[in-house]
Amino acid sequence: MVPGHTVVHKKAYHFHLLPSSLLEPSSQNLVGGGCVINVREFFDELEALEKAGVDAKGRLFVSDRAHVVFDLHQRVDNLEEKELGAAQIGTTKKGIGPCYSTKAARSGVRVGDVKDADLMNAKLRALASGWQKRYGDILQYDVEEEIQRFDQYRTRLAPLIVNQVPLVQKVEDQGGQILVEGANGLLLDIDHGIYPMVTSSNTGLGGVFTGLSINPFKIKEIIGVVKAYMTRIGPGPTPTELFDEVGDTLQRLGGEFGVTTGRRRRCGWLDLVFLRYSCAINHYTALNLTKLDILDAFEEVKVAVEYTLDGAVLEDFPAEMSKFDKISVTYKTFAGWKEKTASCTEFDRLPQAAQDYIKFIEDFVGVKVKWIGTGPEREAMIFR
Repeated sequence: MVPGHTVVHKKAYHFHLLPSSLLEPSSQNLVGGGCVINVREFFDELEALEKAGVDAKGRLFVSDRAHVVFDLHQRVDNLEEKELGAAQIGTTKKGIGPCYSTKAARSGVRVGDVKDADLMNAKLRALASGWQKRYGDILQYDVEEEIQRFDQYRTRLAPLIVNQVPLVQKVEDQGGQILVEGANGLLLDIDHGIYPMVTSSNTGLGGVFTGLSINPFKIKEIIGVVKAYMTRIGPGPTPTELFDEVGDTLQRLGGEFGVTTGRRRRCGWLDLVFLRYSCAINHYTALNLTKLDILDAFEEVKVAVEYTLDGAVLEDFPAEMSKFDKISVTYKTFAGWKEKTASCTEFDRLPQAAQDYIKFIEDFVGVKVKWIGTGPEREAMIFR
C-alpha cells in the first residue's frame, strides 16, 4: 500500500510503503500480509532511507502472504481510471486497486510465490494474458521484461520474507510491544468509507486483525489519529470542505500536499459527525489530535456537529454517496486564540480558547484527546 507519511525526527523522512518505526533502531519491522507491495518501489524507498542514515539490516521483514503489485497492475490502474472519465475514483495510479482485485479473484501473486521463479512467471503471464484480452493494444506492457527484472529482485527479497503468524505469536507470547501503522483514514475504508470513493482494503481496525493475525484480546490501546481540521486527497464527498481563503490558508500553512502523489489536499473544518462515526467503527481508547498549531492564525474556528438532509437531522453517517450532495452542515463556532501554540508541550499552557476547542471535541465524540500535536517535530507534543 502507499501510506504517504512524513515523519520529522531531527530531519524529515518520507515513507510510502515501509514502516516509519524503522527510525527506532531497536524496533523489528514487518510489512504485513494485508498489504500489497511494489517490489521495485520497496527497494527504492529502502535505499533512500539507508542513504539518509537509517540502518534497516536485520530489522525489516515482509509477510509471505502479502500480494505483489506489478507494473502490469499500474498500467491497468491508469486505464481503469481513464475509462471512468468524470467519475474517476482519484486513485494514486500505483496499481493498488487492480492488485487487490486479483487477490480477491484468487489469481494474484503473493510475495512467497516470488521465491519460486517458475510459479511466479506462470502466474504473471496468465494475468497479463487476461488483461491483454480485455484491453488489447491500448495496454502497453511487456511481461517478459518484468519477469527479467524480478530475476534481479528475487535474491534481495528472499532473506526478508517471513511467515508472519509465528513471528507475531512469538512477540505476543513474550509480552513484547506491537505498534500497528495503517495506511489511510476510515473515509477510505472499502466497507465503512464513502463508497465507491475508497481504497481497496480495510483501513480501519478490522484490517489489523485480518492483515496481521494479532490476538484481539491483547490489544491495549486503539489510538485514533486526527488532524485539527479536515483534509482529503482526490475526489469524493467532503462536507466541510472550504473553497475560500480560509481553505487556502489551511492548505498553505499545513503544507497539505500528498507525500506519494504530490497532489494538493482539499481542506476544511474538522468534521465531528464523521469523527464520531469513526469512533463507533474503530472503538478508539484515545485520540491523537495533530496540527493544532495550524489553527493559530484564524479569527474563528469551526467544527461540524450535525448533518441535515431535506430539513431532517441525520441520526447516522449515511452510506449512500448520493446523499452527500444534498447534505447541509451545522457548525459550532469558537473564537480563535490568535496565539502561538507551536511546540507547546503542556496542556495548561495552551490558550484557553484552544483548550475549550479540544474539550468540546472530547465531549462530542466521547473519547479523550490524550495527545496533541503542536508541530512537525516529535518533541512538539502534549501528553495528557
